[in-house]
Amino acid sequence: MIPFNKASISLLEKQYLNDALENSKLSGDGKYTFKVYEHFKKRFGIDHMLLTTSGTTALEMAALLIDLAPGDEVIVPSFTFSSTVNAFLLRGAKPIFCDIRPDTLNMNELLIENLITPKTKAIYCVDYAGIPCELDAINEIANKYGLFVVEDAAQAVGSYYNGKPAGTLSEFGCFSFHETKNYVMGEGGAIVLNEAKYLERAEIIREKGTNRRNVLKGLVDKYTWHDIGSSFLPSDLLAAILCAQMERYDEIMEKRINIWEKYHDMLRPLEQTERLRRSVLPEHVKHNGHMYNIILPTEKIRTELIQKLKEAGIMAYICYVPLHSSPMGRNLGYKPETCPVTEDYGTRTLRLPLYADMNEPDVEFVIEQIRDGVNNI
Repeated sequence: MIPFNKASISLLEKQYLNDALENSKLSGDGKYTFKVYEHFKKRFGIDHMLLTTSGTTALEMAALLIDLAPGDEVIVPSFTFSSTVNAFLLRGAKPIFCDIRPDTLNMNELLIENLITPKTKAIYCVDYAGIPCELDAINEIANKYGLFVVEDAAQAVGSYYNGKPAGTLSEFGCFSFHETKNYVMGEGGAIVLNEAKYLERAEIIREKGTNRRNVLKGLVDKYTWHDIGSSFLPSDLLAAILCAQMERYDEIMEKRINIWEKYHDMLRPLEQTERLRRSVLPEHVKHNGHMYNIILPTEKIRTELIQKLKEAGIMAYICYVPLHSSPMGRNLGYKPETCPVTEDYGTRTLRLPLYADMNEPDVEFVIEQIRDGVNNI
């Protein structure tokens, strides 16, 4: 059996978790939380980052920080996980779905300007498969119209765009450390505040609307209710796992990149004979090996290939049912023709198993089964 995903856990994660149980705080903001911040500052130059209970709640915090309200509109890709849109639907804002580029499957920045109305307040863009969006163009549009930009970099920890780390490419960056991501803490995420002016309020929102963080800093002797907020702070036990993962950053990254590149090299002949299309990597992007997907010629071929791989013990899955044509999207009034490229690629994209501890024979077996499948289906 070759699973779709498997977190890379070593003795170091177990050691740190045990230490946190015995010597740190069971609740949040213990020593391992701050060690994680040190890792991100040293590696990516991130000065203001707050761990959250998930990538989802990081996105929700961003919605609170920009004061999204009923009647506001948010431009967002449909080819993403529901969390990206739920984050602002909870505030009463309306999604305006933007179609994707046919190469990277990221939001098509050339379509954004035509979607802007007087009600538009923000753009939520998603770094799909760890490949950052065209944030230079998106930020330029946002500045022109006075819009906020939230970078959903859930899949992109360790990726770079024009030499800049993902998560630092707009006012707000949101990471996920779910067990399916490159670096994990089980359930967890982080919001990156790339402008210091948001930090104080973010700390209050994250602590249930109180200034409790100032007590921990020794700035006040008691905390009180200052703003709306929720329990967005994760346990230091989870931060201990992530701390170990960040200490193993280079090891995990190298393994994932090697698997990604092996897929890419060995699938080239099938692309040349038009049996499939490989992942596309722009020259100005350095990716993190998060995901390898292929585009099949038809939905029928994808469905049959998934079944063939499953019978061989290989777990491979579609990426997303496009949000605009999902049951909730239809309830909101959207139709399949809203985003035609998304609708097309959503039926033909297949995500292959990829995890750090996947061995070379397993990768070769996956490729062998794909080759046999696309040549005989």
